[in-house]
Formats: sequence, structure tokens, C-alpha cells
Amino acid sequence: MTHPVDEHVGKRIRQRRWLIGVTQQQLAERVGIKFQQIQKYETGANRVSASRLWDIADALDVPVTFFFDGLPARDRDDAGQREDRVDTLFDDKEALDLVRSYYAIPENQRRRLFELARVLSHVA
Repeated sequence: MTHPVDEHVGKRIRQRRWLIGVTQQQLAERVGIKFQQIQKYETGANRVSASRLWDIADALDVPVTFFFDGLPARDRDDAGQREDRVDTLFDDKEALDLVRSYYAIPENQRRRLFELARVLSHVA
């Protein structure tokens, strides 16, 4: 049985990997392990040791704390059931592809696209 914290850390590894367009194989090579181990980390089937999480954070260019962002507090009654809206959004590969594509657009055009999206969202 997987632990909710291991599942959360695994989701955050997958989210970041997708966001920057890195495959499991590429991440595994950067960290020096097999891609199957990355799969197990991402599902929460295997726990990530502190030193391995440090290596993964370095390979994905984020601080180690990134993997714990959005983790529910223990003292909440619904901590096991509540999912952060952002985490749910980034569980969707299409949403991550959209964010990656958005940031690939030159800044001046990106601002104009953002304003267009804002107007369209108010009309809908």
C-alpha cells in the first residue's frame, strides 16, 4: 500500500518532468538510475530517499521543497481527501503541455495572448 506523501512526491516529480518536457528515460539518465525506478517513484510505489530526491531536484532544476508544495496539513480533518486545485490541473498532461507552450511564446506576444484568454474567459 502506498503512502499519501509518497504519492504526492511522485505526482510532483511527474508534473515537473512533463512541464519541462523530459522523458522518464532522460530523467533516469540524469540521476543515474533505470527509468523503471522513475516510474515507481512517480506512482508512489517506491519511496524516494532524501539523497535521491536531492538528485532528482537537481536534475529537474527545482528546490527539494518543490516536491512537498501543496501537501495537505496533517491537522486538517479532510487532509486525505482534499486535493489542491492546481495539483489536479497539473495531473493533466494536456494542461502541462499548454503551460509549456505558453512560456515558449515570446513575452510580448504571450502578454497579448494572456489578455485575449482573459477576455474570452469572461465571455464564456
